[in-house]
Amino acid sequence: MLKTAGSVAAISILGGIPLSVSAKDKVAKVSRRNRKKIMVIGAHPDDPETAAGGTMCLLSDAGHEVVSVYLTRGEAGIKGKSHDEAAAIREAEAKAACEVTGARALFLSQIDGSTEVNRNRYQEMREMLEREKPDVVITHWPIDGHRDHAVCGILVMLNVFWSLRQPGLTLAGDAACGILVLDSWRRLGRCFDLYYFEVMTGTQTQMFHPTDFVDITTTRERKHQACYCHASQKLQSVMDDWHIPMEQFRGIECRCKAAEAFARHVEPGSIV
Repeated sequence: MLKTAGSVAAISILGGIPLSVSAKDKVAKVSRRNRKKIMVIGAHPDDPETAAGGTMCLLSDAGHEVVSVYLTRGEAGIKGKSHDEAAAIREAEAKAACEVTGARALFLSQIDGSTEVNRNRYQEMREMLEREKPDVVITHWPIDGHRDHAVCGILVMLNVFWSLRQPGLTLAGDAACGILVLDSWRRLGRCFDLYYFEVMTGTQTQMFHPTDFVDITTTRERKHQACYCHASQKLQSVMDDWHIPMEQFRGIECRCKAAEAFARHVEPGSIV
């Protein structure tokens, strides 16, 4: 929701957290009392940054605590490297990106390309969320372009505990990540506000309908800097072909130069 008041443009999203940018491009600082913890949970190093990096910068600049959670260390993401070698490289890249966004990096223990949705993996996600106690969580929209991911995501949205009844179910990272967070959110009593981000909508993310937008015009360059910290992924063409045009398109939707879009999770029958 874009609001304009004099020289200040504000987009209020993520559980009512206001993000205000003055005419001097200064983000309004929050008081200690109003400080929130926001977790952005991605399947691989670079997912949080490419999907929500501008928003993460705005939130950290405003004084909120931002945590970038990686389900895997991207072990399968560098051709010619062993899993251990790739994990070391990509973990270092993720930490460098977090230096740019002002986030704290946190890594879970799943393996890139072999992520699972089962009781043990759910337990890991739940325990992390219980320990961290976030106010807001942003993660993958679980309907993914891969056929298996799409089938699984749709089934989970229809029957959220279906996945936990399948022993050793193996999925690719994006779908598994979104499903594990959704399962945890429900079982933890909906104790944080839950939002989804998009990744290359139309190719990976499917059927994504944003409810909230964040104007990232003032943090766009820092977002790109954070993305390019993932040097092993050679993101230039992906940024040029997908992420930057999407920022521009979402900006057009909310009347600014660049924006990121999110979808708020609302249960059927809920009063919004």
